Amino acid sequence: MSEPSWGLSAPPQASTPSQTDQLLLLESAVAEVLAIQSRETIARGEAVGARWVGALRVPPEQALSSLTPRFRSGGYTALVQDVESSDEVAIIAAPGVIQPTASRLWLALLLFVLTIASTIVTGAGKAQPNGSVIWQWGEGVMYSAALLSILLAHEMGHYIASRRLGVAVSYPFFIPLPIYAVFGTMGAFIQMKEPPPDRRALFSIAIAGPLAGLALAIPLTLLGLFLSTVQPFPTNSKYVLEGNNLLYAAMKWLVFGQWLPSGTHDVFLHPIAWAGWAGMLVTMFNLLPAGQLDGGHIIYALVGRRWAQVVTWGVIALLVLLGFIWNGWWLWAVLIAFLGNRHTPILDEVTRLGPRQRLLGAVAVVIFILLFMPTPLVEVRP
Repeated sequence: MSEPSWGLSAPPQASTPSQTDQLLLLESAVAEVLAIQSRETIARGEAVGARWVGALRVPPEQALSSLTPRFRSGGYTALVQDVESSDEVAIIAAPGVIQPTASRLWLALLLFVLTIASTIVTGAGKAQPNGSVIWQWGEGVMYSAALLSILLAHEMGHYIASRRLGVAVSYPFFIPLPIYAVFGTMGAFIQMKEPPPDRRALFSIAIAGPLAGLALAIPLTLLGLFLSTVQPFPTNSKYVLEGNNLLYAAMKWLVFGQWLPSGTHDVFLHPIAWAGWAGMLVTMFNLLPAGQLDGGHIIYALVGRRWAQVVTWGVIALLVLLGFIWNGWWLWAVLIAFLGNRHTPILDEVTRLGPRQRLLGAVAVVIFILLFMPTPLVEVRP
């Protein structure tokens, strides 16, 4: 997923007697679900809202479902938030109503077609020691089909989970890359067009993508390894050596009966195996527990906004250190710090995850450990 993108309807205009009356009406609705201890006015531009703090009389999800239609009819969005250093809860009347924008199916299809082309070309082109290129289009098609199946499964996991939970999202958008790029694509993303209702929904949407993608990446990697061979390293041409993670190393041992690379030999990947490994790499990146990445959403849902922000900046600092091992981590640190260090707003951040979701969150942590590799790619020159 990417950073959310949604619009607000025109909020109520500058404070007027009618708007003041509207907020008083909303306060009476808030008093039904919250033992109000304090109230303050909030502003967004010239529009005015309100924030009430107190103890909930009902479960937070019940408070949100009760307030949402009444707030919406008055031109406001209802939010239920934790209050730091307190057991109290804040209910906010945010000026404006969220209006999901229309999705552009034509753009999603165009980008998908371009990504099919870029991945086929990338998978088909085989550079030779003399600088020429041999085109093996059958291998290009196999590579493209395997990789895009994994990426599509990942994004459809997000998409289907979002639609089942009633959260508007965009179609999956694929990102093609120029010819001769390592993978032929920068992956794919969807955008949330409105906030998830609570942390449980955010968790379900976030984890559905990595699980769906990995469910396809693992069997495709195994299939590709069975089609691969173990050979000596090239001595007269440069090559790219893929990194090992615990899961990938175990799969190579299962297929070949030895830990690879070993001495002067390693597995030379069939295009399907290369696509499967790339799918695991994408899953690893997405499970980084930071910002707008799937792992960042999962951590937010598990521990809340404040601690998720602490974890995000801790991850950024760790990536800066890892950059001295593989400089690609510096790019990720910059991207997270400047583009994705904020967390997705949710309407009800008070409702906690259930036991099954917390267990699934622990599974996600284990998956990330199994997939993590400090050095994903190394270019070796003779």
